[in-house]
Amino acid sequence: MRAVYSDVHRQHDPAFALVRGTMRPSAEQPARADRLIAAVRRLGWPINDPEPYGLGPVLGIHTAEYVDFLQHAYEDWQLLGDGAPEIVPNVHPQRVSATYPRAIVGRAGWHMADAACPIGPHTFKAALSASDTAVTAAELVLAGEPMAYALCRPPGHHAYADMAGGFCFLNNSAIAAQRLRRRHDRVAILDVDVHHGNGTQGIFWTRGDVLTLSIHADPRDFYPFFWGHAHERGEGAGEGANLNLPLPVGSGDEAWLAVLEVALRRIRNFQPGALVVALGLDASEADPFKGLAVTTTGFSRAGAAIGQLHLPTVLVQEGGYLADELTDNLESFLRGFSCGEIV
Repeated sequence: MRAVYSDVHRQHDPAFALVRGTMRPSAEQPARADRLIAAVRRLGWPINDPEPYGLGPVLGIHTAEYVDFLQHAYEDWQLLGDGAPEIVPNVHPQRVSATYPRAIVGRAGWHMADAACPIGPHTFKAALSASDTAVTAAELVLAGEPMAYALCRPPGHHAYADMAGGFCFLNNSAIAAQRLRRRHDRVAILDVDVHHGNGTQGIFWTRGDVLTLSIHADPRDFYPFFWGHAHERGEGAGEGANLNLPLPVGSGDEAWLAVLEVALRRIRNFQPGALVVALGLDASEADPFKGLAVTTTGFSRAGAAIGQLHLPTVLVQEGGYLADELTDNLESFLRGFSCGEIV
């Protein structure tokens, strides 16, 4: 078992978040990664630096227009002369008969879904490093590793093909799945983050070769609100290749693990050649978002159950925010997955 990690993520240190109309510090802080990598070191796993794969894998998932925006947006924002230190949009089009704008303020609104994904001077560099981390982990699995853990930061599962949102810029889980498709006709993505993986769902919405499954707090009451409902199944070739399993806010281990079994049965029926787990640890009872109430033991039970699929697996880090239990929860999941050990 190997992990992939780079300190480049530290260069993305967002300060701004708008929560219920109030400006607050972002929950997506570099210190998250310190607590996560501590779990890997406790386990004694080798830690690889990511290889530099560049824009190729990114453009396999994201539009060229969006990638160009991410590369140059901060420089263009500075030319305004009176802009904030980070790019935060103040206008969002409905995209109904809308025309793509030239002005950076308009482009920011076009490509940024909310006010939780501010772009700073080194955001794209960190996001590209996270993509490289996911691709490197996928390549390790393609080379014969049974599992590799990609400690990606910033996370990715809220990023659409052409839109950032919810702390996410490049969809690392989707990028890893597309890399695995080089060898495998079918790949599954199982998202256990407390928030629905709306970007991942959107990217594969019309595809039948990648099964997307998400277990999350009910979006009727929880971010991302507009996506993640049980009736969303995909369209065209992708109809039936998307499964959402929303849970009431505050649900604990037994409810979470019960719907995990539903997801695992669907994966077995799909018969993928490989699996990506979008590993959000913010379903924890200790997480500041308080969407679900999964215990440290619950994470080890989930890891053991997913490990029983015996599929080549890339674990891609998604959410999981600053709480004393964060290190223990990752270690618990990884132990459960790798050796079936229930903490």
